[in-house]
This record gives sequence, C-alpha cells and structure tokens, in this order.
Amino acid sequence: MTAQSAPKGALDGIKVLDLSRVLAGPWCAMVLGDLGADVIKIESPEGDDVRHFGPPFKNGESAYFMVAGRNKRSVVADLKTEEGLALVKRLALTADILVENFRKGTLEKFGLAPDELRKENPGLIVCSVSGYGRTGQMSERAGYDFVIQAESGLMSIIGDEDQEPMKVGAAVTDIVAGQFATQGVLAALYHRERTGEGQDVDISLLDGAATLLANQAAAYLMTGERPRRLGNDHPTVCPYRPFATADEPIALAIGANRQFRKLCAAMGNPDLADDPRFATNPARVENRKELYEFLEATFLTRTRDEWLKLLHAEGLPAGAIRTVDQVMDAPELAERGVVQEVEHETVGKMRIVASPIKLSKTPARVYFAPRPLGADGDNPDWL
Repeated sequence: MTAQSAPKGALDGIKVLDLSRVLAGPWCAMVLGDLGADVIKIESPEGDDVRHFGPPFKNGESAYFMVAGRNKRSVVADLKTEEGLALVKRLALTADILVENFRKGTLEKFGLAPDELRKENPGLIVCSVSGYGRTGQMSERAGYDFVIQAESGLMSIIGDEDQEPMKVGAAVTDIVAGQFATQGVLAALYHRERTGEGQDVDISLLDGAATLLANQAAAYLMTGERPRRLGNDHPTVCPYRPFATADEPIALAIGANRQFRKLCAAMGNPDLADDPRFATNPARVENRKELYEFLEATFLTRTRDEWLKLLHAEGLPAGAIRTVDQVMDAPELAERGVVQEVEHETVGKMRIVASPIKLSKTPARVYFAPRPLGADGDNPDWL
C-alpha cells in the first residue's frame, strides 16, 4: 500500500503545533501524528535537547531523537526574536492543538497565553505537560523523569530490600505523562466537536507516576502499611517471579487457582494444588518460601525452552527473559509491524519502533521518519 492509497488517519485534518522538548510532550505530539494529525514541531536554533543526547549518534543524528521524532515537520523559530515569535503565533492561531512543556508562565511571557490565543482561535486546545502541573505549590519547579521516579515512590518498590532503590531503565514517567496527555487531548477534541470550545489540558509527570504505583498505592491507602521492595517477586500474587532452569531463566506469572492447578500437573505433582498451604493465592503468598523450594528444584530439571513448550501447551503465562536486541528482532514484533524500516534523509535506512495502536478503519502509520533540524522551515504552503 502506497502513502497515496493508504486510508487517512483518524486525526486527518487536525493541525498540531508542538512547542515541547525532550520526551513527555513530544511523545504526545508523536502519537497524534501517528493518528494522522499534521504536526509542526518548533525547535530553537540549537534544536530539541535530545538531538544532543548521546552516544549513540549516526551521521550526526541522535538515536534518542528518533524515539519521538517521527511524523513531525521540523521548523526552527527563535522565540526570543520578533520574527520567530510572529511565526509561532500565526501557527497557533490556525492550530487545533498546541502542545508545550515550558515552565509555568512562559507562554504568557511570550504573549501566547491560552486565553489570549482563544480570543481569535476559540477552539484551540492547549496541552501543558510539566513535572508538577500548572497548579499547586510545586508548579514552578522543572521536572525530570529520574527525579520524578524518585519523588513518586516508584523507585522505593523496585529492587531488593538489601539494595538501594532503583529506577526503571526507561523514562517511564515521561512516557506515561505523554500517554495521559494524548488521552486528555483526544477527550478535549471530542468536547470541541460537540461544543466548539477549546480548553486547557494540564498533565503532571508526578501525577502520572503516582498512578503507576497501582496496586501498591491501593494497598497502602487501604492498610496504611508501606510497601516493601520484593525484587522480582510480587506482593500479592504467587508464584509470580523468575525461576532458574537447567540453562536460561523463565518468567512465570500464575495468579488464578486454576492456573496453579495446571502448573502443578505440568510439573508432575498435581497433588500439590490440594495442599492447604498452596490451594489458594492468599495461602501461596503466605507460604511462598515453602512453595518456591519445590518450584525452584523442579524447574532446574529441564531447560528453559522445554519448560516453555510444556507450559504454553497448557495455556500458562510464562516467557523467556529477553534482552533488548532479542525483542527488537523477535518475529512476533515483525508480524505486528511494531518495528518498521524508514528512510531518513541523513541516516539512510533505519529501523524504529512504530505505533502500537491498531485501528481497523483509520490505522496509525509512520508517515515519515524524524526530520533533520529545520528541514521544513521554508514551505510557505502550510506555514
């Protein structure tokens, strides 16, 4: 299917002005672009900060910029100059969505206050992504993923009790904030469709990170007890952790009692499922040490692939613990189109992780690769 014959995206005809930098705001704008919106990314003369994050670089381009750079035009505009500011304001007055992650008050300083822009563009949706939100005592502070992981409590539940708190190896608080920003923008678009009214979308990295605590937060709020770090174990589900085999480890996630009964049968000890210590999930959580003694010894009797074949045949959730290179080259990702090859103007052919959103009528697509800095700055047709 060619780009010309492909179906239009769900957001075809929507214009997005992306004033954001680094990851959370750009992630939101990228998703909107994947869904068919026309995204214009405004960059300073130095470019988005992540263009300089590295190594690795290839032909002067940063791998980090490729994370959220696709499906966006790149226009250089210096907001400290009258010419640059005039260009951005003109684009804002014709945009449907403006995404920004400046510090609080910066839009107002530049004469781009949302309420002022909506006097001429009443349907404008302004999405502000920041570390701590646009309200509250910490709204003036800048926010960064690592600091938010620390302040949100996320690091306090990662790793073992005898080790220091550990961060997630990817910028998860940026990414989840970008996802919530996208949800907020889409909800605001739906409201505008019915009323014609634009509105502000206020997204905080800290707010989003707090939601990542999920069951751990719920447990604390219910009991008042602070969650402990359990490494790869699970506080309320058992067995739910890695196990060594005769060669490579596997990840096992058994929650339901019917699954545990199948597991016991597959491991050659069906009667174990009737043992009062293990018959229910709460009992297994209480007696996990004794249960693990049996499981650990049994898993060592076969190789990882032998166990996975056996467990998958029973419909049980288990998998290999893979490295990044292994998953990026996995056939199941290729079959789903998750990793796609694109042509970049300076890098050449390259692979990127594409949108995971699958829509039957208006599919998300990679329309074009991340653009070199300022590559679209002299096109009067859309500027």
